[in-house]
Amino acid sequence: MSRTDIFAQTVEHFLRPIEPFLADPAVAEVMVNRFDEIYVEREGRLVRTEARFADHDAFMAAVNNVLQYTGKRLTAEQPLVDARLPDGSRVHVVLEPLSRFGTCMTIRKFAKALFDADALIALGSWTGQARQYLRTCVLAEKNILVAGGTSSGKTSLLNVLSSFIPAHQRIVTIEDSSELALQQAHVVSLEGRGPDRYGRGRITITDLFRSSLRLRPDRIIIGEVRGGEALDMIQAMTSGHAGSMSTLHAATAADALNRLETLAMMNDVELPPRALRAQITSAIDVIVQVSRFNDGRRALTQVAEVLPIDDDRRYQVADIFTVVAPGGPLAWTGRASRFAGDPLVAAVRETMGAAAPIFNGAKP
Repeated sequence: MSRTDIFAQTVEHFLRPIEPFLADPAVAEVMVNRFDEIYVEREGRLVRTEARFADHDAFMAAVNNVLQYTGKRLTAEQPLVDARLPDGSRVHVVLEPLSRFGTCMTIRKFAKALFDADALIALGSWTGQARQYLRTCVLAEKNILVAGGTSSGKTSLLNVLSSFIPAHQRIVTIEDSSELALQQAHVVSLEGRGPDRYGRGRITITDLFRSSLRLRPDRIIIGEVRGGEALDMIQAMTSGHAGSMSTLHAATAADALNRLETLAMMNDVELPPRALRAQITSAIDVIVQVSRFNDGRRALTQVAEVLPIDDDRRYQVADIFTVVAPGGPLAWTGRASRFAGDPLVAAVRETMGAAAPIFNGAKP
């Protein structure tokens, strides 16, 4: 029996009170606010359950066994911990008294049945034309940023977009806590780690990103940009590492660029604002906005191309797809793509399908 199988059986034993929810495909997230207060997100809605652990000690035993799988510990010096279950589900734990009413744990389940491009059409998350447009952008090695709120489906969409990457290319993924599930055979997956009990050995996303540049990647995919590594990513994108992808928390495409700038400024390297903005608009080609609605539905709400900064040093984006009416379908705006004359776009013109008018400059 492998180490992973042993941990899986042990963790399953300690998580028995919530095991039915972990096995239920309709449940996306399990939220243990304290040992006797457990909520789940089922089909997009939060529901309080009757489940509970026997007592606080039983819950803490479960937490510690979960953390052991990734070699992490919850202590007064490390009261916030990210981990994962043997099946890939993401775990976040907050120790009391930071969590005022008791230690809490949230488990975002790993999707065993991965979405594909056709499934997103069936769900109404995007259209066939949007899929073909984004597929063309991936094949033409455009740098893509997926933006959205918490639990809006950013990682799931990133998985789908990555499926368009040609099979012969080498992909390096970088994450704080592994969530990506790429379908290609040639993938190198890097994962950061926190410091030990003495504050030693921490490996950050920046560390991994700089290492990835020496691994001869064709594509670099960062699960989420959330700090100073944004500047490293931007500079790599503008120096020959095209076709990269990442996600970021933002409400609109324009907000995504402003947030990326803020994150880049957290780096130790100082750049004049105009130079930084010019690098950002040179690095990011396409922003895909995803949203989560009150009924639990997740869908693309905006696909925009990034333009150069204007004379007043402000960001500009050109909407290619938007949602015209609230809750309505994603629709082409009629705007022609600025990539129409790109040689890499021309090389895949025969496979554009419904997206061909966008790159030909035709009107709908």
